[in-house]
Amino acid sequence: MEKSVEDVVIVGAGIAGLATSLGLHRLGIRSLVVESGDSLRTSGFALGIWTNGWRALDALGLGDILRSNHKQLTGTITTSVISGLTTSQLPFTAIHSWGKSDHELRAVNRKVLLETLESELPKGTIRFSSKVVHIETDHHHHFNSLHLADGTVLQTKVLIGCDGVNSVVARFLGFSNPSFAGRSAVRGLVHFENGHGFEPKFMQFFGKGIRYGVIPCDDRTVYWFFAFSPLQETETEVEEDPAKLKQFILSKLGKVSDHIRAVFEKTQVQNMVCSPLRFRLPWELLWGNISKDSVCVAGDALHPMTPDLGQGGCAALEDSIVLARVLAEALKEKASEKEHQRIQKGLEKFARERRWRSIDLISTAYMVGLMQQSDGVVMSFVRDKIMARFMAGMLLKKAGFDCGKLTVSS
Repeated sequence: MEKSVEDVVIVGAGIAGLATSLGLHRLGIRSLVVESGDSLRTSGFALGIWTNGWRALDALGLGDILRSNHKQLTGTITTSVISGLTTSQLPFTAIHSWGKSDHELRAVNRKVLLETLESELPKGTIRFSSKVVHIETDHHHHFNSLHLADGTVLQTKVLIGCDGVNSVVARFLGFSNPSFAGRSAVRGLVHFENGHGFEPKFMQFFGKGIRYGVIPCDDRTVYWFFAFSPLQETETEVEEDPAKLKQFILSKLGKVSDHIRAVFEKTQVQNMVCSPLRFRLPWELLWGNISKDSVCVAGDALHPMTPDLGQGGCAALEDSIVLARVLAEALKEKASEKEHQRIQKGLEKFARERRWRSIDLISTAYMVGLMQQSDGVVMSFVRDKIMARFMAGMLLKKAGFDCGKLTVSS
């Protein structure tokens, strides 16, 4: 049985895992990232990164690298699929002379983001095909043991779970499996060889129990999502058959332009993925162990949420900066206090900083999604005539968060 000892082990090579590892690397702390898959997890195709996410990427030194390949969006437009009429338009304020606006949103290719994070890490940081099957904590010697599927045992001073909605580390800390939100979502990516011709805007569509969005990534690539309520029992095979799923989506688009419809028509079925939407019950975070001793969770392992605010990936990036900062302080500090005590206090500080932010995002996303996808007559009227601009503004409000710089106080 192979054994090895590491200072910091991060489970999961997704956005949170790689960004946390890179944040630690920037602060002079080595970590090992273990990933169950044999390559980077790039499902989902793209994600919207808002102002708060770009602040975190700037702190990691990657912002401008990613900006160069992804178009900045200038505003959001909301349209009713029932009437075909625009219900709200919200610009992201004026763009200043130095090229940045008060609010920044770009649809970023997930594969490009992960590969960019990986490229900045030292060689050998990620260990693929390493599935964690069991975790033990030795309280006497202050280390955690990770048993991998191949028989390897990793011992580490700090264990960070960034292993997604099905997190092994979250279960180890006592969290339940995330709850089903009563909706599913399809995500897709389509390439227009001669250009798509869309303005750089986030286009959202609501009504009849569905919600979808169309977001340009660059001049030729468009990312889209389509969220829907549970299907009838006779329709359950639709989610498992890509061809039927595509036809289902086309039948539900409602009153939209041929230009929008073409986005879905031209998407190849292999460039679509469907998954149920799940979220952490907010009250679990009130009393749950975000950290315990030298173990903690971040990213989707901490705060799985519905995509209605577009904040899942951004919140994971925020986590990475805060977590790298508190851990580097704990591991570098030269004080009379023992190292394991400094680590525990550092992770507790991370939990305090991220607990209410996570609860806020999870709760708001769920309520916004519930309202946006309602097909009731009264709720539809309130949403389209009264709440549309308010909900669009809510996206910007939650994106105004600043996780701070990647610096350690002396």
